[in-house]
Amino acid sequence: MTELRALIFDVDGTLADTEREGHRVAFNRAFEEAGYDWNWSDSLYSELLAVTGGKERLRFYLNDYLPDFQPPEDLEQFIVRIHALKNKHYQELLSAGAVPLRPGVKRLIAEARENGLRLAISTTSAVPNVLAVLGEMLDPAWFEVIAAGDMVTTKKPAPDIYYYALEQMDLPAADCLVIEDSHHGFQAAHEAGLKAVVTVNEYTKAEDFTGACLVVDSLGEPNQPFRVLAGDAGGATYADLALLRRLHGGNGNG
Repeated sequence: MTELRALIFDVDGTLADTEREGHRVAFNRAFEEAGYDWNWSDSLYSELLAVTGGKERLRFYLNDYLPDFQPPEDLEQFIVRIHALKNKHYQELLSAGAVPLRPGVKRLIAEARENGLRLAISTTSAVPNVLAVLGEMLDPAWFEVIAAGDMVTTKKPAPDIYYYALEQMDLPAADCLVIEDSHHGFQAAHEAGLKAVVTVNEYTKAEDFTGACLVVDSLGEPNQPFRVLAGDAGGATYADLALLRRLHGGNGNG
């Protein structure tokens, strides 16, 4: 049996509810600042999340929802400009404390650090946005690898960003456990041979996580138990290192 040596975390929707209260709101503010009356409602954003990556999501929206839209410049330049505006508003939201960490995140990361586990990030989000999340609520220095954004050509659900993280850490997949929140992220981890615990949010709670070690509605706290949606928590009411080690040693997806 291999030893659990590292935890690899997704960011958006996993560490914090950044999609609903962060990226979606920031996109809408960027549209308003740029002079467009577009509004990404909760229901629309839920559909757009089928596309990973902010620039890719915006391109999909323009192509599929506004096919007659003529940008004032080259389409790619327009997408980059609006996305940069979105990132500005997103970082302002984080600085204002509008996007708190999800339950159990800080506690679990602290316990992992105290016990010598290595930590990494693996996300499709852009590096500045990742650093903004970590810098406001955690500490980027706690994570020895931040695999993010355009560091790989193909984003989740492709496994590339997880392969990149494993390569940078010089660890085999069998020594790691992933914390994800979405089907795309879980699929990417699965394809990279990684076992995964899934902590769903409102956007992802109905997605398919067949093969995950455990699916819960949050990582939970001692006074705020998680709800198990799939898998066996063995009587645990929140995710701690003992539970993760047991799940890692069992028959999970990998």
